[in-house]
Amino acid sequence: MQVNELEAYLNRLLDIAKFHDYCPNGLQVEGRREVRRLVSGVTASLDFIDAAIAARADAILVHHGYFWRGENPCLTGMKRQRIALLLAHDISLLSYHLPLDAHPELGNNAQLAHKLGLCETSRFGDQGIGMFGSLPSNVSNLKELRVSVEQALSRTPLVIGDDARLVKRVAWCTGAAQDYFGDAIDLGADVFITGEISERTVHLARESSVAFISAGHHATERYGVQALGEHISEKFGISHQYIDIDNPV
Repeated sequence: MQVNELEAYLNRLLDIAKFHDYCPNGLQVEGRREVRRLVSGVTASLDFIDAAIAARADAILVHHGYFWRGENPCLTGMKRQRIALLLAHDISLLSYHLPLDAHPELGNNAQLAHKLGLCETSRFGDQGIGMFGSLPSNVSNLKELRVSVEQALSRTPLVIGDDARLVKRVAWCTGAAQDYFGDAIDLGADVFITGEISERTVHLARESSVAFISAGHHATERYGVQALGEHISEKFGISHQYIDIDNPV
C-alpha cells in the first residue's frame, strides 16, 4: 500500500484529531512511497532504526517518535543521526503517542488490560486515557497481583504497598502516568499500575494506603504498537515485524 494511504487509515483509526499531544501524530519522516514491509517498535531509537534497516523495512511504526514539545527543534546531534539514517534508507516513520495509549482495542492501556486480565469499567485522567476497573477473580491481594504482573511482562515490578493488602478495584495507565495517581485515589482504586515512579509518589502511596505498581515505561508500552502493526498486516496484507529494543526503565 501507499504510505499516504497507511497514514490516512491510521489517523482515522486512532482518531488523532481529538487529542492534544506533546508531539505530532502521523507521518513524521517521509520515505519511499510504497510500503511492503512494516516494522514496529516502542521508540525510534538509533538501535531500533538499525534493526529496521536490517529487516528491510519500508516504514516503521512507533509509539515514541520525534519532535517533542519544548525540545530543541534543530536537526543536530542525536536527532540528526536518526533522521539522516531514515532518509538515507528511504524509510518512513509513523508515530502515534496519546492516540495509541487511548484506543479502546489496540491501545497500550487496552492491551495491558488484556495481558493482565483487567476489566475496564470507566476512563479517567487527562483526555480519558487512564482506565479504571476490576482485577481478575484469581487475584485477591497485592502479592498475587505483583506475581501476575511479573509473569505477564517478564519484568520484576517495583511495588509500594503491603503484599497482604486486599485489592479489587484497579486503575492503570501505561508509560509515565504517575501524575494520574491522585485521580486513581479519588476514584477509590485499591491499586494503581503504571510504568514509572518518582520519590514523591512513594510517600503518596504510603500515606493514602493505595498500592502503587511501577512496571516499567517500556515494558507496559510494548503491546499497543504490536497489536496495531498486526492489525495493519491482516487488513492490508503487508508484512509486519515487531522488534523489541530492551530498555530497563
